[in-house]
Amino acid sequence: MSKLTKIQFGKAVAQPGVAVVFADEELASGALGAALLDSLSGGLARAAKAGNFTGKRGTRLDLIAPAGLDLDRLIVIGLGKPEDMKGLDWMKLGGAVQAAVAAAKATQALVYLETAKAEVTGEAAADFALGAVLRSHTFDTYKTKKDEDAAPAEITLNIAGVDPKAAKKAWSVREGLGEGVILARDLVNEPANVLGPVEFADRAAKLEKLGVEIEILTEKEMKKLKMAALLGVAQGSVRPPRLVIMRWNGGKKDEAPVAFVGKGVVFDTGGISIKPAAGMEDMKGDMGGAAAVTGLMHALAARKAKVNAIGVIGLVENMPDGNAQRPGDIVRAMSGTTIEILNTDAEGRLVLADALWYTQDRFKPKFMIDLATLTGAVIIALGSQNAGLFSNNDELAQRLTAAGEGTGETVWRLPLSKAYDKLIDTPNADVKNTGGRTAGSITAAQFLQRFVNDVPWAHLDVAGTAMGSDKTEFSQGWASGFGVRLLDELVRAHYED
Repeated sequence: MSKLTKIQFGKAVAQPGVAVVFADEELASGALGAALLDSLSGGLARAAKAGNFTGKRGTRLDLIAPAGLDLDRLIVIGLGKPEDMKGLDWMKLGGAVQAAVAAAKATQALVYLETAKAEVTGEAAADFALGAVLRSHTFDTYKTKKDEDAAPAEITLNIAGVDPKAAKKAWSVREGLGEGVILARDLVNEPANVLGPVEFADRAAKLEKLGVEIEILTEKEMKKLKMAALLGVAQGSVRPPRLVIMRWNGGKKDEAPVAFVGKGVVFDTGGISIKPAAGMEDMKGDMGGAAAVTGLMHALAARKAKVNAIGVIGLVENMPDGNAQRPGDIVRAMSGTTIEILNTDAEGRLVLADALWYTQDRFKPKFMIDLATLTGAVIIALGSQNAGLFSNNDELAQRLTAAGEGTGETVWRLPLSKAYDKLIDTPNADVKNTGGRTAGSITAAQFLQRFVNDVPWAHLDVAGTAMGSDKTEFSQGWASGFGVRLLDELVRAHYED
């Protein structure tokens, strides 16, 4: 991972080579920016006309060695109507500014974060900074030769024009959230030869430094718990499985926790039902759900969230050796439910079956949310613009939807009903692990629902959003870290004391 953009608020710095100011649709700027722009030869209006700059949101005017100013570069960013901007808009703006400064190959920039009509709040400034930091993240751990034409290894944004005390307070919360997103991204990006179940568990254990209690169950311990569904997926690999339990106790003593469960298939060949070779390399990211849960637990602990939270991740590798489970095998899950394995590539739901049952049985949570790169069918249905949402609880589903709209990590609710159960019925066991191509994402969720009892529950199918998703102003890599900001916002808005 490259070094990230550094953020400083209100710190006096020597005049940098690059300055960034903002202008609205009327080409008006805040007091500091206006003073700077007035020093331009001919003023902003003339430069804007020559550069076809309108002030609309997202437009940019890049002035090299601007006449009348002792600067190497002046970057003017359009705000459109700043009074309409919300948290996500400020994040996008931060990403755009970071990209502009990086393109200028500057190591630092003075950013006059202000508007002509309203004060920029500390919260908005922190969202801006979060967008900039997330935009600067790249995964280049294994590159031995660096691109000489690339942006500087580290950039410092010195942000002026806002109340530094308020901005620093808000940033102290956002900074840990950004770290959680980047942790999730890095886990998904790691190659599978480096990040196996044991290695993933070891990385999750590092959260102990933040006060997270860590418990790691080995294969022997899971056998005692009769987790045959999860263990069946792992039995074809020489790499042993792990179940990691992460506990953050930030709420009231003895208050029921909120719980998050992640699918952690560190590599998925499909097992005996082997996948096609084309694109199989992407299956190093089949642990995107577990990565998001780990990143979320980091974020909650880093900002000392006033909530009791449980994170459970099932870590396995799905390989096709002589000991691998076969199509036609029948296993008994921890719940006692018997499962006929028709397709060994429908393995994530088997891992989650035992992880969900274990979580609800041991911790009696207020709710459970699982995240999993579970089905290709959800990509056909929703593309990479939304994660699939399934839930047995309308309130929880509505809160997740609202959190998605606020963070840009959007979800779309799909149906659950008994009518779909017949697609996973089998005469040979209690349930089969696939209903075939028809309604593939729905039948996967129907399967999972059998292991949650009456606990309010939501399933997020993030196959299209956790990896290989569309690039945004603050996510330019293959792994997005999807789910960390979504679930942090859900907790913050509804479940903290």
